[in-house]
Amino acid sequence: MIAASGLAKSFTLHLRGGVRIPVLDGLRLEVRAGECVVLSGPSGVGKSTLMRALHGTYRLDGGRILVRHRGTMTDLAVADERTILEIRRETIGYVSQFLRVVPRVGARDLVAEAAVAHGMDEDAARVRAEALLARLNIPRRLHLLPPATFSGGEQQRVNLARGFIARRPVLLLDEPTASLDAANRRVVIDLIREAKQDGAAIVGIFHDEEVRAAVADRLFAMEPLQDAA
Repeated sequence: MIAASGLAKSFTLHLRGGVRIPVLDGLRLEVRAGECVVLSGPSGVGKSTLMRALHGTYRLDGGRILVRHRGTMTDLAVADERTILEIRRETIGYVSQFLRVVPRVGARDLVAEAAVAHGMDEDAARVRAEALLARLNIPRRLHLLPPATFSGGEQQRVNLARGFIARRPVLLLDEPTASLDAANRRVVIDLIREAKQDGAAIVGIFHDEEVRAAVADRLFAMEPLQDAA
């Protein structure tokens, strides 16, 4: 589902005289349908940078990211903005630690919106959204309220519901359990396992060892470039 090779990315610190900090150099990653690959390595090694590159958020300095989209391999690294948005809508789901809150839109409709954009009937999307929110222990009294005033953990669970409702072929999970208690972490583990059974290719960052051990098919070790062999 994903075949990335030769990935290179650096950042320029303009406030420090234009110093360039290399983060990725020659990186190669392949992910197959039905497996969960967990990125591992110390903080600052470039795990989130890689995730954002796989989502098309960061443009690369070099390399390619082939993603199976509509039955063919499309190079996300050189795709135009319209194609990237199409791939995000149909093929790649992304769940971060943080919910981008939309003013005055209730939690149920915010979650359902992601499924409608994927082609699901609006009424069916709302039913599935309510079921996912309930499964993630969001009280029914909150379903119609905008998440702006929710707690951090509640917002993260709304974000998870948005990520899992559409059943996209590729899922990128960037610390999706960081603000969750043990009970809700177990729900997320079940959701990830179900997505794998449905054939999703998953790339994740999990600092929680219990979650990582429960979902990872293999680890992809990353090292700081200055320490890399």
